Amino acid sequence: MKSVGCAFALTELVSASSTGEIPDAIGWKGGISILVECKTTRADFLSDKNKLFRQHPHHGMGRHRYYMTLPEAIKSEDLPENWGLLYVYENNVRRIYDPRKQQGSSYWPGIFENSQQAEIDLLCSALRRVHIRGDLKKIYETLAPEAHRP
Repeated sequence: MKSVGCAFALTELVSASSTGEIPDAIGWKGGISILVECKTTRADFLSDKNKLFRQHPHHGMGRHRYYMTLPEAIKSEDLPENWGLLYVYENNVRRIYDPRKQQGSSYWPGIFENSQQAEIDLLCSALRRVHIRGDLKKIYETLAPEAHRP
């Protein structure tokens, strides 16, 4: 997620949400959320479309959404509308399909109408865990200047 400039990301955080979505990874860049769903097989990818928040994309998380997989599992022509595709290779991840580029822009306005409530629920769950563990006061401490760089 750092490669696209996200300040931070959450991975596979199970939390109570109205949609039941558990994102494999979600990060934020300038207020825009980026979702990455990892699929290990084609069958896993095909079953994803049966989830309520995939059938009704406005219930899902992520203004930008990508599938990440091995090259043999998914092809760009298999993607739902406006989804991107990332391939995992031995030493790196490559962006194979980027819907922003297909629309003639690399600007990040957001393609999907996302469930901001589901994203806020996820972030609140993460902060609640920090609080329960007694570390909430640390968020008020000033960071060193080098910590602000992505």
